[in-house]
Amino acid sequence: MGTGSLVFAGIAPHPPIMVPEVGLEAAAEVRGSIEAMQEFTRRLIESGAETVVLVSPHAPLEPRAFVAYGDAQLYGDFANFRAPETKVEAELDEEMLDAIARAASEKGFEVLGIRGYNLDHGTSVPLYFLQRNGWRGRVVALGYSFLSNEDHLQFGSCIKRATDEAGRAVAFVASGDLSHRLKPEAPAGYYPQAYLFDQEVVESIRAAQPERIIHIDPDLRKMAGECGYRSMLVALGVTESATPDHEVLHYEAPFGVGYLVAQIARGPARVAEKATVQRDKAKIENGMPVEEDGAGLLALARRAIETFVCEGRVIGKPSALDPVLNQRAACFVSIKTFDKELRGCIGTIEPVKDTLAEELISNAVSSATRDPRFPPISREELPRLRYSVDVLSPPEPVEFEQLDPKLYGVIVEDERGKRRGLLLPDLQGIETARQQVDIAARKAGIRPGTPLKLSRFRVERFGESSQSIN
Repeated sequence: MGTGSLVFAGIAPHPPIMVPEVGLEAAAEVRGSIEAMQEFTRRLIESGAETVVLVSPHAPLEPRAFVAYGDAQLYGDFANFRAPETKVEAELDEEMLDAIARAASEKGFEVLGIRGYNLDHGTSVPLYFLQRNGWRGRVVALGYSFLSNEDHLQFGSCIKRATDEAGRAVAFVASGDLSHRLKPEAPAGYYPQAYLFDQEVVESIRAAQPERIIHIDPDLRKMAGECGYRSMLVALGVTESATPDHEVLHYEAPFGVGYLVAQIARGPARVAEKATVQRDKAKIENGMPVEEDGAGLLALARRAIETFVCEGRVIGKPSALDPVLNQRAACFVSIKTFDKELRGCIGTIEPVKDTLAEELISNAVSSATRDPRFPPISREELPRLRYSVDVLSPPEPVEFEQLDPKLYGVIVEDERGKRRGLLLPDLQGIETARQQVDIAARKAGIRPGTPLKLSRFRVERFGESSQSIN
C-alpha cells in the first residue's frame, strides 16, 4: 500500500442498536453487521495498526473547520441510549493529531481541537467493536465540516501525508450509515428511490471503482438522508494513492437504514517475520497451536458468553475456522472485571471436544455460569467484563526439580489419580515451585504430605488486558 504507513482503511456503520447492551434482543436483527465488524477488526489487527484515525459525521460541527477531540484520554458512553455502563476509552495519539493538523494547515484547512466532550456515537460505536474484538491502540477522532466535497477529499489526502510523517502503522475508519429512508417505517421517513444511493455505494466498492461515490447525484444523496457520504469522501482522499483492496464485508438495512461494513484499502500484515518464525518454532516443539494473535479466540469467548447470558443458548462452532481454532487443544477461559477482580475461570486439562473452537465455547459458558466460587454472570455485568484465554500444551510427566512456575503450569495428582489439581503459570505472588505445587494440591483437596504425581504444561495466553488471570 504505497511507501507510507497507512496499513488499512474501511467503512463502518454506527447504529447504537448494534451494541448488545443497547439493542438487547433487537441486536439480533443486525447480527450480520456485528459479525462483519469482527472480521473488519481481525483484518485491522492483522495489518499491524498501532493507531486508528476515525472520522464521524456526528462530532460537534464547525462550518469552516474540521474538528478533533483533543483530550489526552478519549471517553464515550451510551448513556443517551439507556446503557450508561457501556463505555469506550482510548488514549489520544497526540503526535498523529499534530501531524494531521500541520498537513491540513499547509493546504489551508483548520483542525480545531475540542476538549471536554464525550465521544459521539458515530465514533463510539465503531470504537466499541474494535475494542470488543481485540484491538488495542491509540486513537485520533475527527469530525468533518460544511466545506465542499473536494475539500473533504483534500483533507483525506492531508491525513495520508500525516501518516507518512508519523512513521507508524495507521488505520483509517470512515464512520457512517447510508440511506435513512429505505422503508416506510424508517426513522427519517420513506423515499422510494433511496435504495439507489446505497446500491451505487455498494456496487462501486464491489467493482473497485470508488470514484463513482464521488460523482453520486447530490439530489439523490439529499433525498436518501444519508449520514456517511463525507466520511467516505475523506476515506477516499486518504486512500487515493494507496493500492486499492476493496471488499464489501456486509450490507443490510433491517430498520430502513443502510449499514455497510467494507474494506477499501489494506496493506501487508506487519508481522516481525523473524520473531514470528522463532516463536512458532518454539510452539511446535512444545505441542502448541500456532497463531499470529488471539483476537479470534477472545472474540469467540466474548460472543459465546454474551449470547448465552442474553439469549440462553450456546452458539455453534463457526462455519469457517482458522487453523488454530480447528486444532484440538485444552484451554481455560477467565473473566475479570474492569477492576481486575476475578469473576470466573473454568477450563479443561486435556481436550474433550473435537476442536479448540468447541472447547473454548464450552469453557467460556461454564466460566460465566458454573464457577462454584461465583454466581452466574448477569446481563448487566457484561459491559464491565474482560476475558482471557489460555491454550494449554499437552502435559508431560516431570520430577519436582523440572518445574518452573514462571514458564510452566503444573498438574498434581494423588497416587490413585482420584484427585487432580491445576495451576496456570506466571501468576502474581507465586515465585517458587513449592508454592505452585502446594496451592494446586490444596485446590484439589489433597492432604499435605500425600505422595504426588506431577506434570507440567506450557500456556499460550491471550487477554484483553495484560493482567495474569487465575
